[in-house]
Amino acid sequence: MRFSTKLVHAGEPRPRVGGSVVLPIFQSSTFEYGGQSDYHDIRYIRLSNTPNHEAVGEKIAALEETEAALVTASGMAAIAPALLTLLPPGSHAIAHRCLYGGTRSVFTEDLAELGVTTTFVDASHPETFRAALRPTTRLIYVETMTNPLLEVVELDVVVAFAKEHGLTSVIDSTLASPANFRPATRGFDLVLHSATKYLNGHSDLAAGVVAGKRDLVLRVKHKLDHLGGILDPHACFLLQRGLKTLDLRMDRHNRTALALSRFLVAHPNVAEVHYPGLETHPGHARAAAWFQGSGGLLSFRPRGGVAAADRFLSSVTLAASAPSLGGPETLVTRPATTSHAGQTAEERAELGITDDLVRVAVGLEAEEDLLEDFAQALGPR
Repeated sequence: MRFSTKLVHAGEPRPRVGGSVVLPIFQSSTFEYGGQSDYHDIRYIRLSNTPNHEAVGEKIAALEETEAALVTASGMAAIAPALLTLLPPGSHAIAHRCLYGGTRSVFTEDLAELGVTTTFVDASHPETFRAALRPTTRLIYVETMTNPLLEVVELDVVVAFAKEHGLTSVIDSTLASPANFRPATRGFDLVLHSATKYLNGHSDLAAGVVAGKRDLVLRVKHKLDHLGGILDPHACFLLQRGLKTLDLRMDRHNRTALALSRFLVAHPNVAEVHYPGLETHPGHARAAAWFQGSGGLLSFRPRGGVAAADRFLSSVTLAASAPSLGGPETLVTRPATTSHAGQTAEERAELGITDDLVRVAVGLEAEEDLLEDFAQALGPR
């Protein structure tokens, strides 16, 4: 099946349950014992194996072209158990220097408390990998595109390096979604998502995804079984429903974000724009070669510093000033005050995340309306 067809049909039970075209919500915490000999196979809601969990997991595995997939209560409920599974005490990880703030905190705080060390590298320069390698290194971790600067690192080199040194390659592909990029087809072992974003697409639930080789996903599931970060069956239902329109939504996100980026580049009140779809972006060639679209997230710096950024945020009328991304409504924010507020000013400056940087999560509004709104919010040319 082609991708759009998988979105509709993959993972759906056949024959249909009671003839229902839409999979019902199995709002049951427990199920009859079926003779299972392993604790993790007992049918129980906390073990993420209700019919709703299994159906949405099978759909996501088909979309990502992986052997298996697991859904969790949030993106962090996917990331943290995955890292805890793959990084035993005393081990070492290599990670790209610019990560989502919550992920970086897991490395620097939670894992560090367990004796796990992490070396942050610039994954755009593969020579930094080899310098960071240790005998205790177990995995290398990157994101498909970074938040909020939209860096596109040397993903193929990351996979080759991991294979050469027996490391597990892990990628957070939230900003691409499988509509734009399927990392497992390029050799990544484990793919993570905050399904809160594009996979659900409606700004009304929190969910996460772990997809990849069956043995790895099963190991992460066993960790999740103990930690309890499971997705509610009703949220599974909503996620499964949201996925069916992913291809249509991502096509709109891709096209509108590119048009808005080009508009911002040409505006005299904008100092710089970060979007991989732009030919001037440092990662454009890699994005063009690997991705089917550059997604709906972009960032820019207005001329005039923080005052100009705040003036823009208070002047837009269609966009809400709020964190997150991937929903039908456009959202704008300053990462220094939201997604990366947990980092010091010095840490943000080292990553290039200035206080006046504005992040735009492009929604599904008409392109022309967004351009008009941004034009009036930026002021006269």
